[in-house]
Amino acid sequence: MLKNILSKSAKTSDSVDSPSKVSARSRAIYMIIAVIGVSIALSIIAHIMKFELVLDFPINISRGLEWAIDGSIEWIIIEFGWFFDVISDNLKWTLGKLRDFLIWVPWPIFMGVIFLVAWRLASIKVAFMSLVGMIAISAVSLWEPTMVTVAIMLVAVTIAISLGIPIGVLAARNDTANTIIRPILDAMQTMPSFVYLVPGIMLFGLGNVAAILATVLYAIPPCIRLTNLGIRQVDPDVVEAGRSFGSSNMQLLFKIQIPMAIPSIMAGINQTVMMALAMCTIAAMVGAGGLGIEVLRAMGQLREGEAVIAGVSIVIMAIIIDRISQGYIINRGN
Repeated sequence: MLKNILSKSAKTSDSVDSPSKVSARSRAIYMIIAVIGVSIALSIIAHIMKFELVLDFPINISRGLEWAIDGSIEWIIIEFGWFFDVISDNLKWTLGKLRDFLIWVPWPIFMGVIFLVAWRLASIKVAFMSLVGMIAISAVSLWEPTMVTVAIMLVAVTIAISLGIPIGVLAARNDTANTIIRPILDAMQTMPSFVYLVPGIMLFGLGNVAAILATVLYAIPPCIRLTNLGIRQVDPDVVEAGRSFGSSNMQLLFKIQIPMAIPSIMAGINQTVMMALAMCTIAAMVGAGGLGIEVLRAMGQLREGEAVIAGVSIVIMAIIIDRISQGYIINRGN
């Protein structure tokens, strides 16, 4: 009993801040307030006295940087234009065939496939929810734009996963690569989504290929991060046991680390798909078709109802994909 009372009193005393901590916080708050006050006072003095050196930054290198960037882009297009033409032609052909195939498949068959996939990967509840969502999209005459969006997403997500998983594996197995890749991913995830349209337009011009490139760049960071995290979180004892039985590095990777990191990798793929779908409206600004162009056109013509219906269709697609993938991750974990 005495030990319990002493332990409770110790916890209570630890939970109450000491006077020194309170005074330190007060000094920090007063310091911040003083710094803000002095900064405002100096700013007022600078404007009253009209110190040009303080009000306008004395150096401007934007023009030189613009010329350098423009020259570099022109050089890349002249020297490697054939390479970008090959990529553009192949992506256009693949996207066109996939889009035509998805539109060619009758809607009852496509819905049946979605129902079966959702049932086997997630649950019967998710399957019925997916079926209702697809029926709702069809009922507002957006089936064909939806298939176009699905085709663009399939191509972009396939490229993002094909690049993201190997890069994530490299970052997980090499600390130097991880140190280099991490700030790049931080920059990519904090960059405004509109910025991703710039490299696509510069290299491929307007159209679906530029939209695919922008979508890949926007959606790939979660796949890399979660693949890296999943492999790093594999139990070291299991990896050591594999080494003790004579497994090579490739055997450890493909038979131990990747299988045990599947839930995390699937979560990364899920987030990649979600971000690719979120990019479809922005990608419509560079010529991508599908639901994104329906939203953009309706907003440009001030048809609010049509814009809301197309936007809700994108949300329904996102919910269907998210519930199916999340259900698979949960079932895999169990």
